[in-house]
Amino acid sequence: MTAATGHHGVQEFETHRPRLFGLAYRMLGSAEEAEDMVQDAYLRWSGADRTVIERPAAWLAKVVTNLCLNRLTSARARREQYPGPWLPEPVVTEGGALGPLESAEQRDAVSTAMLVLLERLTPTERAVYVLREAFAYSHREIAEVLDIGEANSRQLYRRAAARVAVPEVRFTAEDRERHRELVESFLTAAREGDLARLEKVLAADVTWWGDGGGVVSAARRPILGREKVLRFLAGGMTGFGAGFTFSAAEVNGAPALLAREGGALVAIVTFDVRDGVIAVARAVVNPQKLAFAARQLSHPGEPVGS
Repeated sequence: MTAATGHHGVQEFETHRPRLFGLAYRMLGSAEEAEDMVQDAYLRWSGADRTVIERPAAWLAKVVTNLCLNRLTSARARREQYPGPWLPEPVVTEGGALGPLESAEQRDAVSTAMLVLLERLTPTERAVYVLREAFAYSHREIAEVLDIGEANSRQLYRRAAARVAVPEVRFTAEDRERHRELVESFLTAAREGDLARLEKVLAADVTWWGDGGGVVSAARRPILGREKVLRFLAGGMTGFGAGFTFSAAEVNGAPALLAREGGALVAIVTFDVRDGVIAVARAVVNPQKLAFAARQLSHPGEPVGS
């Protein structure tokens, strides 16, 4: 038996599991794959000689980051072949699944919008950006994790930040409250089939994205503009969505809409709010991508990444 196995080794790993899951999820945009990465890291930890591991947190972060880099290389090819728009897997964040989300910056870092933007980056750029932005790693620490020079880390970070091009405007508490109110209005309108109310909460240039993954029927291209989105929603309310029940939850750090049919989770819709109205809606209806959130909702309080 190696030093990392046994009760103490397991206990020590468990203290790092939530952080490792948060890192892998931000790297991959997939909760299921993030769990796989954490499990692979545990197997490596179990087989390692822990007496030579001076800083377990750094050692594990390096293992998970490199596992994710390998996975991202193959994921890119898969996503290019993905039927219709690709959206990240939603994660219910009310229970702290992605760590503390106490500041606007922390919420922004796990938002659906940010995870979509991160898809623009190369795997290494994404690793540098996530370690720097979400985990406040210094460039020296990032260089150690990725086996690159400090100057290279700085250069990669600058390039990543420019490609992501996140606006500097941060949401205030009032903005978050308005976001919640808009989602509640959307929720009420959806429950009542009230298209006039929906129209009021949508921007004129609203965009609706749907991710069915070729498994469930969803628009293969984004739906652009308020009139087309309303027409799409009207069809849904009288057709496939007629038997749905709707509720709200915090998903990826912001209020979101959940749709269930016969108790089963069938859709999660997240929203970008701009100028007091909904500017972008992203609906995940691919059941494979809803499996993790469905498990969270049916087993609240269960630790993630296990």
